[in-house]
Amino acid sequence: MQLKPIMKPVILAAGLAATGGIAAAQEATIGVSIPAATHGWAGGLNFHAQQTINELSERHPGLNFVLATASDPATQANDIEDMVATRNIDALVVLPFESEPLTGPVSGVADQGIWVTVVDRGLSQPNIEDLYVAGDNPGFGRVSGEFFCEQMPEGGQIVVLRGIPTTIDNERVEGFQEVTGACNIEIIGMEHGNWNRDDAFTVMQDFLSRHSQIDAVWASDDDMAVGVLEAIAQAGREDEMWVLGGAGMKEMIERVRDGDEMIRANVTYPPSMISTAIELTALNFLSNAPVSGEFIIGSVLVTQDNAEQFYYPDSPF
Repeated sequence: MQLKPIMKPVILAAGLAATGGIAAAQEATIGVSIPAATHGWAGGLNFHAQQTINELSERHPGLNFVLATASDPATQANDIEDMVATRNIDALVVLPFESEPLTGPVSGVADQGIWVTVVDRGLSQPNIEDLYVAGDNPGFGRVSGEFFCEQMPEGGQIVVLRGIPTTIDNERVEGFQEVTGACNIEIIGMEHGNWNRDDAFTVMQDFLSRHSQIDAVWASDDDMAVGVLEAIAQAGREDEMWVLGGAGMKEMIERVRDGDEMIRANVTYPPSMISTAIELTALNFLSNAPVSGEFIIGSVLVTQDNAEQFYYPDSPF
């Protein structure tokens, strides 16, 4: 089953109407485990998670939430263990810090009959979770690759910055390479920037020192793009290359809108997907509406023509 994003408000409305409010629903405790706000996208994730929890708690007093943020996989695994042991959670919404280290702990939760919703960074083994909510990561890579092919019809040399080692990073890179491999674009360097500005800055400095010709950079993330741009500026090579990030950071969308030659486009990947995950998990306890399966949010190419539609100046990201 794959739920389409456009169905979300309809599903929620139908579920709430069917229950007539929390009186018709069982009480439930939902654990939410997400990475700490170590970069802009994660900051937006934290903002939307807390906002959604506040709203649902106010509307439905029978729903209780336990929110934990972690700065590394070991801490996240401990947080989840504590939620099960001391808070007796009925459901877990988890965005894994990394896929492999969290697969065992989350699988252990599912084995106890606790509902599991996995968000964004999938686990390294399939079919553990009841619900998976994410952006279209293969599509994110393909949309990015198609833009490179469009901008570089004669081919060229590019470098690529990958994120944290996760299933979604693999899916993005595979989608990107599948497209660019067919249009004479050569990837001369590829390293993990870990969706981190400082790491991306260091990686890009190394690329610049090793390669006298770089035609473009797939930063694959707006936080990494910030670090990449700083490294390029410090090297004085702004006129040699352009950069494509992704996820819709408002500063990047603004540059696209304003026709910045170095930031020609962006690809959407909204941190508000955590809200969708929490709401659908809550709906599992508020109604009989089917919410298991996948909810995949498509990636959209943002150009100067449509950037205004994706510019949210009051957003935390």
